[in-house]
Amino acid sequence: MSRRETAPTAETVDTTTGPARITWLPARRPGLVLALGHGAGGGIEARDLQALAAALPAHGVTVALVEQPWRVAGKKLAPAPKTLDTGWRGLWPALTAPGLPVVAGGRSAGARVACRTAAGLGAHAVLALSFPLHPPGRPEKSRKDELLGAGVPTLVVQGGHDPFGRPAEFPPGEYEIAEVPYGDHGFAVPKKSGLTEDRAMELLTAAVTEWLDRLPSLWTDSRH
Repeated sequence: MSRRETAPTAETVDTTTGPARITWLPARRPGLVLALGHGAGGGIEARDLQALAAALPAHGVTVALVEQPWRVAGKKLAPAPKTLDTGWRGLWPALTAPGLPVVAGGRSAGARVACRTAAGLGAHAVLALSFPLHPPGRPEKSRKDELLGAGVPTLVVQGGHDPFGRPAEFPPGEYEIAEVPYGDHGFAVPKKSGLTEDRAMELLTAAVTEWLDRLPSLWTDSRH
């Protein structure tokens, strides 16, 4: 993984649901901002978020790791989706302040928030890590409408063994999907797979980097 370009900085942002926090990992010559929200069961320390934060600034992408107000307040349980969306909308002006295109993203619940709010906020694209297509063992409880309704270029990165939805379960639609073989919902891989955690994160960051490189052409295509 690439060395971070500059030192991280933290910013507290007041929202109607409480203070949120953005940890900025700036690129020296940024072309866009990738905002990444966390899931309902953890924070920005998640392996996929940290891997992207370490790798992408060297590729001209400023990464903004977003902590929702409930997490900043030290609560253990995430609030309802509507409250998560409100918190995300409240900190959006801080994400656009650098004056760059913003790609909305996140893992699990954070991916759902990004999909639900992208069009209304003017996000240029969505990165959905471990999108929870359905609760484990409940494929009939599909959340595909959230994903299909994002309305902007979207990349899903999914573990091959994710109980919240394996790649083959995802419906056809106007989005791309990349697989991390053997990965679970947190992109952990079993030792017997022959794939190390470092290699799994290399595959993830490579897929995201390649997609981000292609985004300008995707934006052009979407306007025609």
